[in-house]
Amino acid sequence: MHTLPHGGRQWELDALRGLMLVLMTLTHMPTGFSPALSQPFGFVSAAEGFVLISAVLAGRVYGARAERQGFAALRKGLWRRAGTLYLCHAALLLLAFTLIAWLGVVRHQGGVTGLLEYFFVDRSSAVPAAFALLYNPPLLDVLPLYIVLMLVSPWLIAHGQRHGWRGLLCMSVLLWLAEQWGLGAWLHGGAQSLGWPVPYKDMGAFHLFAWQLLWVVGLWLGARRAPWPSPRWWLWLPALALVLTTLVWRHMVGQDPMPGVPTVAALFDKWSLGPLRLLNLAALVTLLLASTPLWHALPRPLPLELLGRQSLPVFCAHIVIALFTLAFFGSVEVLRPWSTDVTLLAAAFAGLFGVALISQARDAGAWRWRSGLQVR
Repeated sequence: MHTLPHGGRQWELDALRGLMLVLMTLTHMPTGFSPALSQPFGFVSAAEGFVLISAVLAGRVYGARAERQGFAALRKGLWRRAGTLYLCHAALLLLAFTLIAWLGVVRHQGGVTGLLEYFFVDRSSAVPAAFALLYNPPLLDVLPLYIVLMLVSPWLIAHGQRHGWRGLLCMSVLLWLAEQWGLGAWLHGGAQSLGWPVPYKDMGAFHLFAWQLLWVVGLWLGARRAPWPSPRWWLWLPALALVLTTLVWRHMVGQDPMPGVPTVAALFDKWSLGPLRLLNLAALVTLLLASTPLWHALPRPLPLELLGRQSLPVFCAHIVIALFTLAFFGSVEVLRPWSTDVTLLAAAFAGLFGVALISQARDAGAWRWRSGLQVR
């Protein structure tokens, strides 16, 4: 059975989060490789894995803190982390609304002007709405989701520890189901009738009422004292069959599972986490847990661990690199020699590893400084 030490750090989760960051970079960098390398394992993207793993780590770290120090310490830690995320997001917004927007206009880069379309249409509404986490352009819509979920996590973890997780999980599933029927769009329509200016499509591609399900499940898995559930042997073969089917399907037809059939597309929809998409993710997680002895026998992927340990600065760096690439080289529709795209990707990953190493050295220096104060 696969177990996780309660409250500690585990290299496997760091490595998985590092892998998600690599896949995000391959997806968001506007190169000719992006269409083929996005969602490489089926109709599941790196975003689902990143959110789920981040929730597991949050549940483990802050759940253990709540047990040791109580709710006040739990809330303080999570809100401080949310504040750090907000400052990072605000810095990215400032960059996007100033230098990147200017470069996009001066260099006539449609990838940038399209990315910031609502900003160019109505800046007086876009800027305050963006800093209020209500206008979220593409590439800049993951951190706002993460911040909102972090802000509500103290009550989720506290309720789960005191009263159990069953009720929270049931409520989370009901919210996800409501989003499949358009809960977010319905609420936005009501707000728009009262004068809300931001279009629904510009409030962020990730539908909060759907994606909260991954976060709640991740918190539950991270905060529980018992070992992780080990998949039953009779689940392995169906999970493998589903994973192989969606893998071949995705690479034969592309990211639209059935072009021209919107009903099927909705079942695999990324932004509202369609039911077949969740099933694809569950099958991948089942295989991952079932194959734990195998990947424990392999050498540890230290580069991925490094990226995963420094996930926040690396995530922000990959957004910055993607924005500047859009501003100087154009979107994925621009035809470039493959050698140029390879060079862009190599430079991007060199930058990410540089940021990770600098951040790790900074953390090590801060730890030694705090240790020195404690000794004195």
